[in-house]
Amino acid sequence: MEELQGSQTQSSLGQEDENEVITESSAFVKGEPAPEFSSNPPKVDSEVEVLHEKVTKQIIKEGHGQKPSKYSTCFFHYRAWAEKSEHKFEDTWLEQRPIEMVLGKEKKEMTGLSVGVASMKAGERALVRVGWELGYGEEGSFSFPNVPPKADLVYEVELIGFDETKEGKARSDMTVEERIGAADRRKMDGNALYQEEKLEEAMQQYEMAIAYMGDDFMFQLFGKYRDMALAVKNPCHLNMAACLIKLNRYEEAIGQCNTVLGEDENNVKALFRRGKARATFGQTDAAREDFLKATKYAPQDKAIAKELRLLAEHDKAVYQKQKEIYKGIFGPRPQPVPKPRNWLILIWQWLLSVFYGLVTLFKRERHKSD
Repeated sequence: MEELQGSQTQSSLGQEDENEVITESSAFVKGEPAPEFSSNPPKVDSEVEVLHEKVTKQIIKEGHGQKPSKYSTCFFHYRAWAEKSEHKFEDTWLEQRPIEMVLGKEKKEMTGLSVGVASMKAGERALVRVGWELGYGEEGSFSFPNVPPKADLVYEVELIGFDETKEGKARSDMTVEERIGAADRRKMDGNALYQEEKLEEAMQQYEMAIAYMGDDFMFQLFGKYRDMALAVKNPCHLNMAACLIKLNRYEEAIGQCNTVLGEDENNVKALFRRGKARATFGQTDAAREDFLKATKYAPQDKAIAKELRLLAEHDKAVYQKQKEIYKGIFGPRPQPVPKPRNWLILIWQWLLSVFYGLVTLFKRERHKSD
């Protein structure tokens, strides 16, 4: 269930429409590597595009949006490998970060990546190969990540989206209020796209909103500022879960709810949505646990009661089906088969009984005469 913008953090699920989106909650989220990214660069058969003398690109997935301008702040996932080196390095986390696309302002080792990202469209995924001159240079890096000297790099990049200069300044130069405000605008854009059933585009907006409030930023916040940030950040994750459920990506939806429940284990909406994802994913026992726990904090909620009733009906149907299966396997209980009769034995037994009766009668008559 999703909720509209409001001031209550635990409003009744039963009073909301299932297609609504969350605009408030309380949770802190840590990003996880996207499952579609493998531990090695994928094989790409697309044509190599030369972006720079030291930078080439091959498209893995076509984008559906515009390209960022020279002064955009881009949000993207990436992983990196050292190419043609015995000592290979790989970023252990699939990062989600913004980078200001003004060459010379970003880190030196990001120059080649900046060239590659600047050529991409929103939603595009590509392999970007960068020569060592535009990477970590002649000396490499002996901190994190550990990159050997003169290492050519391979980046697997997915451009989530980008901000133009309408925000007025780079993310790193924003105040806390400005960053939260920029994230909130992204969240509202995502909500509008969700209502239009543009789920992939909505998730991009939610991801960019979350990127404004990374772990390093949240770690510095306390009190009301942390609450303000969480009121924007957490609904984005639950709204992403709603999108993922509609896209039948239940495992990812469960992960989004887990991040919320990691901070607020009694969050009714997160429990409800995770329960729905688990139930549809076939994890009925776990789904029932989520719904029962949610019932403790919202005992009158009709939506939760409905889901529990559906699970009970599902269990009953499964039991009946299993009963029919086992009945077909073992068949009906066999009836006792009567033994065949031997008529000679029966006649002999009858003659003996007659003889015994006559003998008994003769004895009685003799006894009377005596």
